[in-house]
Formats: sequence, structure tokens, C-alpha cells
Amino acid sequence: MATSRPSDSSGAASNDPARPSDHIDQDAPAVEPGGDGIVQPRLGVMGYLRFFWRQLTSMRTALFLLLLLAIAAIPGSLVPQVSSDPNGVIQYKAANPTLAPVLDALGIFNTYTSVWFSAIYLLLFVSLIGCVIPRTRHHLNALRAKPPATPARLARLEGFTTRGTTVDAATAVAAAETVLRKQGYRTELYPAGPGQAATSVSAERGYLRETGNLVFHTALIGVLVSVGIGGGFGFTGQRVVVEGQAFVNSLASYDSFNPGRFFSESELEPFTIVLDSFDVSYEEQNLKALGQAVDFTANVTTTLRGQEPAPATIKVNEPLSIGGTQVYLLGNGYAPVVTVRDPEGAVVFSQPVAFLPQDANLTSLGIIKVPDGLSEQLGMRGFLYPTAVALPSGALTSNYPDLLNPILTLEVYQGDLGLDNGQGVNAYSLNTDSLTQIAGRKSDAPTIELSPGDKVDLPGDLGSIELESIPRFVSLDVHHDPSQLWVLIFSALVVAGLVTSLFIPRRRMWVKAVTTKDGVTLEYAGLARGDDPTLTAAVADLADRHIEQLKA
Repeated sequence: MATSRPSDSSGAASNDPARPSDHIDQDAPAVEPGGDGIVQPRLGVMGYLRFFWRQLTSMRTALFLLLLLAIAAIPGSLVPQVSSDPNGVIQYKAANPTLAPVLDALGIFNTYTSVWFSAIYLLLFVSLIGCVIPRTRHHLNALRAKPPATPARLARLEGFTTRGTTVDAATAVAAAETVLRKQGYRTELYPAGPGQAATSVSAERGYLRETGNLVFHTALIGVLVSVGIGGGFGFTGQRVVVEGQAFVNSLASYDSFNPGRFFSESELEPFTIVLDSFDVSYEEQNLKALGQAVDFTANVTTTLRGQEPAPATIKVNEPLSIGGTQVYLLGNGYAPVVTVRDPEGAVVFSQPVAFLPQDANLTSLGIIKVPDGLSEQLGMRGFLYPTAVALPSGALTSNYPDLLNPILTLEVYQGDLGLDNGQGVNAYSLNTDSLTQIAGRKSDAPTIELSPGDKVDLPGDLGSIELESIPRFVSLDVHHDPSQLWVLIFSALVVAGLVTSLFIPRRRMWVKAVTTKDGVTLEYAGLARGDDPTLTAAVADLADRHIEQLKA
């Protein structure tokens, strides 16, 4: 008998013994002259778009973007943010003059509104939607589908076991269906052939696992949407309030204000907060932690429109809820009340000035500017030492954060403060380019030192300066987020969906009755849809329960 040899791609016979003798390859596509011999299909524009869409909406990409979003959020917790701690940003830039411009260019000080963080956020949002929609459609179809037909050979499946019984096959299968239904399975009876009685039952359960998975991803989308919408209609604002002073919830009262894209001034609920006192508890027993702050309490009086004033407290991690906002206690320090008088004794400046803490003992730096009332504008750079002690070099430092021996030192400058050119000036810095030092290290007059109640003359017969008192100040962060409740609900659904998808197994069970000359043999087997280490034990338990049901 003659046999044909396999051909090569051009129709000629091939000498490859591993290929069938009647196999003939189709003609190879033409290769362009000078090419490498590799021919790939041309996707075109739509093909590439479809390819990138499938990559973006894969679960692997969604998980990667979720991890990337968590990593991208880390800089926001390591570096102070403009939206929540503008004073901290100023201090960070002053302490890191080389690194700060680089971080500013990368948007690290506005991490959560930066272009790169928003890009990751939006890609994750699109990816999750692309994952959830087709999986939801597939899951709904699966819920409507019947359990699959019983396999012909159950012995190949996991947990296979057999039992013998004297009842007929139909009765045994009906009893098995009852047991499976009590265990929460969806069941379907299958006959051995057309028109015959049912000889097997197919059961399936665990669809709640995929439901939990879909709830998890859908709720995650809900969190993203809620945060996005809440950020658009919400706002954050900061205000420094000194003891005895009040804060009114209006745009003009904020030191800094960051509204959402859809914010309207009408959303500001009228209320006032008066800082009655600020109490700090320091560690006094443990010498190793002496002076460490133990507790902060801002005692305030709040007033809502149409209501009577009411006392309240603000603590760290215990914000005040008022007028649809959350008021957080961010920081605190000292605000010396400095009074400057002209040569005739008239007051030209008298107000508390917030000094920014520089260390744990609240050595604080502050800037005082006197633009009017004197022959020259004055600028002062001051250091406040709550408990002043002299070093061997003669310099002062503070060794305790409370006001045990407070001393205020001031370097005084005169000249143009740059306040009249119409440009904004940082209240916490002093540009000395257009100023002349008249008291301090670089002048003939020494640095001014004041204790509470002290009054000294300014150099050059400009007037006098007095330190009247040193009250405390607090830095308040007012936060309004209309999506907080929705974020809480979706977050709870995220946890519930995740727990459900992790701890509910999805499995299939089969019970088949095989009639033999010795009676009826019952075959049991299962199939896991994922990891299910208890499947074998579940099959054995089903068999035992079924036999007990038949004996009852």
C-alpha cells in the first residue's frame, strides 16, 4: 500500500516523522524582500484599542493599580500637605531648601490633587468598571443556569466514595436531593436516559462567593466615586485662633481655604467658635519623658445661628462636629501679645502674634511687622523661650515647654517691608533685603530681651515695645465632606464582600444511583470551584447524611 509523504509549506513533502502522513500545510504568506521571515497579523487602530482596553480591564491590572494607588499615597503621609497643614509646608521648605523645590515641582505637597495621583485614581476607576460589568453579567447568567449534568465517571472527581443501599434508585436520588437542598444547594435531577426515572442529582452552591467578590469591587467603585464627588462639593480650611479670640465660619475668617471644584459660599453654615482656654498636660513623673505632652484640650464656646452658646471641647482625634463640618485640632503654640508705641506713647501695634514651634520644648520663631504709625516701617524676628536657660556660650534655649521662665528675644529691622506693592507677603517670613538691622547681632544695639510685663525703648527713638502676655494659640482644621456617610457605607460593603468572597466555598456535588444485580450502589463526588480544602470531608459527610436519611 502506497503512502504519501508529508509536505512542507509550499506543498512539497516533508521529512518530519512526527507529523501525519496526510498532513499538508497551507501556502505560507509572501514575505517581503529583505524581511526577517516573521509575518504578524495587522491589528489596526481598533485592534490596538481593543487590546489596550482588555489589558486595562483585566483583574490583574486592577489589583496592580490598587497597589500603586496605595504606594502613591505614601508621600502624602510623610510630607506636610498644603490642604491640611500649610504652616507645616512653610516650615518644611525652610528646613529643606534643596529638597523642597524638587518635591514642589513633583506636586508632593499636594499629593492627593496632583496630576499623577489623579491619573492612577481615574485608571483604577475605569479598570474596576471594566472588570465588574462583564463579570456581573456572567454571574447573573450563572445564577439562572441549571447545575451541570452529572459526569459519566464520578470516580475521577475529588472525594469520590460509594455506599450501598436496598432502596430503589429513584427513592435514593430523591432523598439525596432533599439532603442537598437542606444544605443550601441548588439541585437538578437527571435521568439515565430519555423517559427514564432520575438516577442522579446534580447540586451546586457557593454563588454567594462570587456575589461577595462583585460587591467588593462595586463598593470599591462606590468609595472612589464618593471621594471624588465629596472632594468636589467639600472644602477644607485652616485658622489660627488665640485664647480669648473667636473664629467665624466665613471665607474672610480663614487663614487658608481649599474649596472643591463645585463649592459654593452658600454652603458655609454660619457658626462661631470662641477659644476660651487651651489646656496641656505634661509628663512630670517619668524623668526620661519629662516635659512630653500627654494631653491637649481646647475648651471652646460654640454658637450656631438661632441657638444659644454651648460649651464644647476639641481634642486630638476627637473633632468637634458643628454646622455640617468637622473641626480638628492640628497644632498649638504661643502667641505673645506685643504692644508697640510711638515716641509720644500712642499705641501703633498691639495684638497677639503666633510663633511657630521649632522643637519639642516649644522654642518658637515668630515675625512681627509694624507697617504704620512710626517714622519707619519695622520688622522683627523673634524667638520665644518658654523656659529659658543660658548655655555656656551665652545663647538661650528652652528646656521645658511650659511657661516657667519665658523670655522673648527680638532682632529689629527698619525700612521697606514690601507690603505696599500689591503682592502677597508670607506672614511667617521676613525679607531683609530692603531692611536695615537696628537691634541685634549685626547692629550697634543688642538684641531686645523681654519677659512678660517688660517694656523697653526701641533704638533710634522710634518708640517703645512691651510684652504684655503670652497666651496660647491653636491651629484648627475645618473639614466639610458631604460624602462621609456614603464612604462609610461603601467601606462596610467592601469588608463584607471581601469576607464573603474569602470564606464561602463554591462547590458542586453529585449523587448517582447505579443499579446492579446486588442492589443499588450510590456514588458521591464533588468538584471545587477554587481552593476548597474541606471538599473531601464534605462529600463524606453528604454520604453519611444520605444513608441516615434512607434508614430513617
